[in-house]
Amino acid sequence: MNEASDLLAQLEAVGPYFTVEHGERPDSEGFLPVSALYAGEGVLDSYVSVYARRMRTDQPRVAASTFQLGFASRLWSIALGSVVLSGRVPDLSPDRLRLRLTEDGPVELWLPEPALAALGPRPSPADDTGSADLPEEERRSVDAVHAAVAATHLRPLHDTLRARYGLSPQVLCGNAASALVGALRVLNGRRPDTEARATALVAALLEREPLAGSGEFIVEEGLGFAYLRNSCCLYYRVPGGGLCGDCVLRRSRRRRAV
Repeated sequence: MNEASDLLAQLEAVGPYFTVEHGERPDSEGFLPVSALYAGEGVLDSYVSVYARRMRTDQPRVAASTFQLGFASRLWSIALGSVVLSGRVPDLSPDRLRLRLTEDGPVELWLPEPALAALGPRPSPADDTGSADLPEEERRSVDAVHAAVAATHLRPLHDTLRARYGLSPQVLCGNAASALVGALRVLNGRRPDTEARATALVAALLEREPLAGSGEFIVEEGLGFAYLRNSCCLYYRVPGGGLCGDCVLRRSRRRRAV
């Protein structure tokens, strides 16, 4: 195995959201490059339709929001877990990463030829928000995760979801931020030895575009962290659905009750 394969094997121990299959596999039928999601119609619409049927909703917008939140969770988990465990991130570029969704299974991710992402230049001071107080190595880690997920995937995915389903930037960025915090929660639970570093990296990522302003990240030493988003993922519109713990509507209801 190469260095990237070794890293991906380590990630499998963290949990299923951190796992991406890699190398050759006999059952490759149905896998498509992730770039197909961002091409407009076709693949994205079919995936959203699968989610709508599972959720028993006739609102494609709600199903699209749920798909985006789950997919962002997978991407953040892989990138964050990798950089915390090794200091590097696998190359998750849309033409290299493959995905497959069946009618009754989870989204599967696959890297046929795993490799490590190249280290890019540092962002300009105007874009380097949130990580200015971190050591140089940690700033590089924030850059790597941001480049792998936010710049490479969230930007084209959000553009397509806005055009196809009318999802607002507030909902999409709130979903992406909530997904990142969820990845952190799982990682800290499985790897408490990396908790302080992982939490600092996530705090910096939440200060960068497109996540900046999507909510409030609260860290209490010895008590852990919480995230309060400024938007709603729309899951309450699903039959039998409710409000998520970080939802802005939950806080609105509390204020009205008082």
